[in-house]
Amino acid sequence: MINEVVAKKYAKALAKEFDLEMLEGIAEFLSALAEALRESKIAAVVNSPEISKEKRAEILLAAAADLNSKEVENFLKLLVEHNRVSIIGDIASVLKSYIADVKKEYTGTVYSDSDIDEKVLEQLSAGLGRKFDSKIMLSFEKNGYDGIKVDVEGLGIEIGFSRSRISDQIVEHILKAI
Repeated sequence: MINEVVAKKYAKALAKEFDLEMLEGIAEFLSALAEALRESKIAAVVNSPEISKEKRAEILLAAAADLNSKEVENFLKLLVEHNRVSIIGDIASVLKSYIADVKKEYTGTVYSDSDIDEKVLEQLSAGLGRKFDSKIMLSFEKNGYDGIKVDVEGLGIEIGFSRSRISDQIVEHILKAI
């Protein structure tokens, strides 16, 4: 939780400094960097108390060389200086969320224990997109959920239809009618 609060401050600073296109590149770079930093060998080097902050900064700056941005270099140096390298993944997540909000493009997942046709996913995406005035791309994940559940995290949407609950409601309605 505290990491997310701190990450939001860093992401906000980046959002003020860069246009949307560059921000997308930075978010992708930070995601890839966070993924690399999770690998045990790299994490052992970067987090080693025997490695100086200057050496850590050099390692991160070498990874950022392709971005060719003095501001990003300074940003990485700042993270190293304040021992915040561990929140790079959180910063990337916050940036991606910010970009999705600006572009009104979100991704979501449909969960069910039954297979769902691609055409149904497209219809769900289109319907939700119209409802929320956004572009929503849904993917399908088969799991043990007894019904259908749609989750679009960036918008805070979670819709679920449980087969057992619908059956219970139908039975209850019939019993009331009798």
